Amino acid sequence: MSMPAWLASLHSPSNRKNLTYIRLLVGAASGAVLSLSYTGYYLSIFSWISVALLLLAVLSAGPSAAYSCGFLHGLFFVLTSLSWIGDVLALHGGLSKAGGFALLLLFGTAWGMLSGGFCWCVNRLARQSLSLACAGAPFLWVAWEFVRTHLPEIGFPWNLLGYPASYNLAFLQLTAVTGIWGLSLVVAGWNALLVWVLFAKGPALRWRVGPLGAAAATLLGIYFAGPSWVPRAAASHTARSVQLNLPETEGIVQDWFGEHRADLQEIVALSLARSAAQPDLLIWPEAPAPFSFQNVAFAQQASGIAVAFGHPFLFGTIEWKQPQATANAQTRFAPYNSALLLDAHGRRAFSYDKVHLVPFGEYEPFPLIHQVVSSVSSEVGGFHKGTQHNVGQLGDQNVAAFICYEAIFPGEIREFAKTGANLFINISNDGWFGKSAAAEQHIRMARVRAVENRRWILRSTNSGITASIDPYGRIQSPVPRDVRAAVDLPYDFRTDTTIYTRFGDWAAWLSVLISAILLLTTLRKAS
Repeated sequence: MSMPAWLASLHSPSNRKNLTYIRLLVGAASGAVLSLSYTGYYLSIFSWISVALLLLAVLSAGPSAAYSCGFLHGLFFVLTSLSWIGDVLALHGGLSKAGGFALLLLFGTAWGMLSGGFCWCVNRLARQSLSLACAGAPFLWVAWEFVRTHLPEIGFPWNLLGYPASYNLAFLQLTAVTGIWGLSLVVAGWNALLVWVLFAKGPALRWRVGPLGAAAATLLGIYFAGPSWVPRAAASHTARSVQLNLPETEGIVQDWFGEHRADLQEIVALSLARSAAQPDLLIWPEAPAPFSFQNVAFAQQASGIAVAFGHPFLFGTIEWKQPQATANAQTRFAPYNSALLLDAHGRRAFSYDKVHLVPFGEYEPFPLIHQVVSSVSSEVGGFHKGTQHNVGQLGDQNVAAFICYEAIFPGEIREFAKTGANLFINISNDGWFGKSAAAEQHIRMARVRAVENRRWILRSTNSGITASIDPYGRIQSPVPRDVRAAVDLPYDFRTDTTIYTRFGDWAAWLSVLISAILLLTTLRKAS
């Protein structure tokens, strides 16, 4: 089996200098190719080959070239799969298109620096042994994803490598054991195996093809036959969720309730409409509206809706209160992005303050650059963080309500299950994303949280995608985007505990440990 000349030349030490530009092109192309699994038709196949392309470019490169390949991979991945960041900033942040693109480029630069670090580490292992580099690459990839998730203040685990594999119902079930990190490890491992089979100097090629064939047969068997073996979850309850589809605004107008009186009348009518499903819970999402229980008029209306509905009513709200850490008579009241549950009598039963706020959107992670980010949103730095992953009660069951992009943080959602939540409710305002791929990416990531913890998720959004997600990852009763509608979503309560809920990010920490050991080994050999 002969390989293409251009491919073989990438691994020829004599051609390192004059082929650097090809390596850089391959690195950039690998990032763009990977993005095809997160946009358009969401074809997961590209995630199974793109990292292999990146490894081909860096294994025999010089250290700086390897880092540059990784940098371009990350940069082009952001530009092609997260281009909506620039659109959001331009459409809703008061920036020009050039300004929005400049901030997108800045974000891509930070992402590229991390993926450059991954490639530098793989390249360092490859200087010891190509086989060692291929064995270590999957662990290094997951370690760098884990680092990106836990960066102080600006962690952003959006579009991890394992998510495209989770589109398949059978692969998705692995996350109940390992979290999303296990799927990232499997996909990165397959990419590394492809490279090892092509380029390892021993054993003979015919012996290397054997493991590849066995892995391919196993993965294909799981992909095609596995979904039919995934259990179906029964639901004995129904929740009414209203997709409000309220327009996005760059600031709350003075007489918002007066201007939107007709909208609210329609929303209330949808909320209270009779249904054969007999829903026992009403949900409104996080919304671009000044809903606050400290507003007497709105509080009376919300309580009246709960009483008329005859069952609990959960909705997104702005809670004004004194920060817990500094509460005293002189402390000014501060806003919290919250979820509030009213009982069937219209009384406050439970509230949750969003713990993981959106940096630059809901708060300032770095106050020194206030003048830069204040032009992005009129509310930058305005919200305060919640401090507890607390749960409320629906009858004799526990419920957790998390808000917006908290759904992309595996460890955050796991805390709710550990605290005793038997049901998850995710309220979100995805209207800021416009018609981009972000809303679809968001629900695909939230879906994994349901399986990791074996919980139903009732997902209620302002403009889509509103749906129910069962504990095995099936999305049920999705509402079309950008419409105002009510839907009755099936749900139930679960009490089982998954391995992931019990032990958390063990697969990620194992990857960090193995990566550290491998890199320390290269330092020892170098000395």
